[in-house]
Amino acid sequence: MLWIQAIIILACIMLGARKNGVAMGFAGGVGLFLLVFVFGLKPASPPVNVLLIIIAVSSMAATLQVAGGLDFLVHIAEKVLRSRPQRITFMAPIVTFLFTVFTGTSYVALAVYPVICEVALEAKIRVERPMSIAMVASQHGISASPVSASTAALLAVLAAQGVSLGQIMAVLVPAIFLGIMIGALSVYKKGLDLEKDPEFLKLIESGEVTFNKGEQKNYKPSREAIVSVVLFAIGVLAIVLLGSVKTLMPSWLVNGKTTYLSIPNAIEIIAFLTSFIMVIACNVQPSKIARSSVFSAGMTGVIAIFGIAWMTDTFFLAHKAFIIESLGGVVQEFPILFAVMIFVMSALLLSQGATTRSIMPLGVSLGLPLGSLVAFAPAVNGLFFFPATGSAISAITFDRSGTTKIGRYVLNHSFQLPGFVTCISSILIGLVISYFVF
Repeated sequence: MLWIQAIIILACIMLGARKNGVAMGFAGGVGLFLLVFVFGLKPASPPVNVLLIIIAVSSMAATLQVAGGLDFLVHIAEKVLRSRPQRITFMAPIVTFLFTVFTGTSYVALAVYPVICEVALEAKIRVERPMSIAMVASQHGISASPVSASTAALLAVLAAQGVSLGQIMAVLVPAIFLGIMIGALSVYKKGLDLEKDPEFLKLIESGEVTFNKGEQKNYKPSREAIVSVVLFAIGVLAIVLLGSVKTLMPSWLVNGKTTYLSIPNAIEIIAFLTSFIMVIACNVQPSKIARSSVFSAGMTGVIAIFGIAWMTDTFFLAHKAFIIESLGGVVQEFPILFAVMIFVMSALLLSQGATTRSIMPLGVSLGLPLGSLVAFAPAVNGLFFFPATGSAISAITFDRSGTTKIGRYVLNHSFQLPGFVTCISSILIGLVISYFVF
């Protein structure tokens, strides 16, 4: 029965991933129905804390978007990229990484892709080089962001084990940043230079692409946009500070024992507080927040994690003893196999948050070192493996030079090399850093 149930779960995951979006959560509901009503398994508790954190931080990021803060950030990105055009292969991933870390969503990177293309063309640099690593960097920035769904899921799992948000950030931020720089090196000379690429030269001859100097948009940030970015930054800083220093949390004496406010609850409170202050200070219309693309993406993630994580939790809860007995020895002897498992699951789920919430509890149950589990977090960014995500397709579409592309065999696409190099480098560097943090 265990193997039949496992096949059902895998089938639901694959079908949900094929439809993408909220269909992933719905597919999890199908699997949960079969496990509970057909096989008689006791359902696990829904991942409430994770869902509430994602709702709260998505609301905060959506408010920033409606206030004009994301447009202001994109304007800053354009100025930074144009200031060092010859270093675009390194500057582009730094920009997309930092913006994702700050906002908790890779959505902002989509607005930067056209700028990356234009700056690279102006500098006569093969667009595939900065574009591919910039897309990979935006995805990995999710794991290094204190306000992303993936970090919320990781924190919800590890906080019960005494791991703080500060410890997670101390490992992942430097590890992933260095991994991205190594990834940029891997594509620094990738492919033919533009002036030697026959396919690109055909586009030049036909007039479809030119090397003409681009002009920056005449953009002037509003007061509300600037204020929203400042308030958002203060909110993120407060979340990191409270999540890192336990003594700053409110506490109560319960049955003679001091109890502190939980980190998930603190994040939810700060996120809603920051959102409301932005609404008042920046004259934001609440109805627009609910209709924004960032809010929509966040709620899509909530539904996906709700269904998939609840289904997998139910399966693991029912067969926990058998799984630990079967995999425990092998995984403890070769922990890196667990990172491979995470990567494969993320490539199938196409969601860092859902992957983290579904797989990381198994790592805790298998007795893997907490530091290693944190270091393995970049493995949830295997979304690049199949070029079917919105980020990958957008990066390809915005590259009007045609150098960022999907190969004849689908999997031999532009993101494969920088994706693997960045992921593996981040994990290895994270393992080293975790030795000193944990």
